[in-house]
Formats: sequence, structure tokens, C-alpha cells
Amino acid sequence: MSDILVKEYYADNVRNEWRRLIKDAYHRLEFDTTLHFLDKYLPARGLVLDAGGGPGRYTFELAKKGYNVTLLDATQANLDFARRMVMRRGLQSRVKQIMTGSIVDLTQFPEASFDAVLCTGGPLSHLLDANDRTRAISELIRVAKPGAPIFVSVISRFGVIIEILKYSAHEIEMPHFQQILETGDYLGGRGFTACHFSLPEELRQAFTRPDIEILEMAGLEGISTHHNRQLNQLEKDEKRYKIWMDTHLQTCTHPSAVGMSEHMLIVCRKSQAD
Repeated sequence: MSDILVKEYYADNVRNEWRRLIKDAYHRLEFDTTLHFLDKYLPARGLVLDAGGGPGRYTFELAKKGYNVTLLDATQANLDFARRMVMRRGLQSRVKQIMTGSIVDLTQFPEASFDAVLCTGGPLSHLLDANDRTRAISELIRVAKPGAPIFVSVISRFGVIIEILKYSAHEIEMPHFQQILETGDYLGGRGFTACHFSLPEELRQAFTRPDIEILEMAGLEGISTHHNRQLNQLEKDEKRYKIWMDTHLQTCTHPSAVGMSEHMLIVCRKSQAD
């Protein structure tokens, strides 16, 4: 049932999701910080899987940088939008495939198909069943080539709790608040769709595997988390904004910044074949 709710939510919010990562300085934090780590760890060229990539914001950015990209998402409306944008932006030669599918089952791709794998923005968070999350992680690893980087971001449990305090404190006494606090699970119905909100140690444990090297974890909003107004105001002061953004990148891998951020990114590398 939760997967239906997720598809319906994103089908109704295609343009909002497309704009979300660039609509202001605060929301660009998630996008720009992710790109910072992509630039750091991506190979110089190759084929990238953007798994659960929605309307394709990262797909288009990587295609513009010269990568070949396959976009996969479970919501048809996202893929229809992405196809129109590919044509409009003349990226047909770089965006190799736009495919319907779930990150839980990537069997349409052979083992070791991609030079890098992305699952960013929280697709893993929309799997309420822990077994589904485990299967999805296994699939993301399986389709990566030996030595390939894997980038996965999820929605943070503590970040959501802070958000409730800031925007809807009346929910603190409601049953779903305690459920989020104790389990991370949210069944939807109050402005967002079904989701599992992760703790940083939970995310790290999920990728602690013999065939994976964990390179870094980062808080994508980090020390700016839920300071929307202040950061958007600071952007108007170019000098101070640059200092703050440099500070953000220096601190976003600190465990405190990771745990309190709205979104957490884990960067891994698949082990080289023996």
C-alpha cells in the first residue's frame, strides 16, 4: 500500500520535485552538497545509474558534465517529464535510457553494469519495509562495477523531528510523532507520503558489508538545517555567504552535522573483484 501512496504523491508533485532542489539557496544545499561529493568521487567518465531519480535533476546535471546516464523511477509522470526535458535540452546522446522500475528490483540490469550508481533525494526512505531496504541496497551494489562509487541519500529522523518542532509543534502530542521517534516510520497523510526516516548509525550499518567500503557520510543541509530564512537572507551578502558555504563543506561530514541534517548522504565504493 505504501508504494501506491508514494507513486500517487510524486505523480501529483512532478514540477514541485523538479524545482525543489534549486528554488532557493537553502534548498540548493541538498543539491550542491551532493554535487560536491559526486565531483569528488565520480570517475572521469562512464555510465551512471540514477536510480529513483524522479524527474531527473541529477540525470541532467551529469549528462551536461559528459556522463552517460540511465534514469530509473517508479513514477510514470516523473519519467514523462524527464523525456520532455531530454528533448528540450538536446541531451538524447547522453541520457541513454529512461526506464520504469523499482530500486528493490533492478534485474533489468546485469551485474556490474554501471561505473557509478546514484540513489539520491530519498528513494530508499520511501521503502517502509526493512527487508525491501536491504534488497534495494543489495541491488544498487550488484549493478555497480567493481570499484564503482555508490551515492545514497536518505531523509533524517532527527531532521524531521526538528521540522515538526519548527513548523507543526501541535503534532508532538499525536501518535505518529512517537512512532517516528521510536521507529522512524511514517505512514503518510499529513502533508507528506509514506516514509522511513533514518538515524545515521542505521544508514551506516545498512552499508556495512564485506563488498563495500564506506568512504564518507555527510549532512546535506548540515549546520544550516532548518535555517531557511537565515540562509536565503545571507545569500544576498556574497562574501559572508561564501565563507558560510566553505564552513558548511568543512563541517558537513562531522557526525553531529550528519545526524541533525534534513538529508544524509553516504558515499561508498564497491570492492574490486578478487
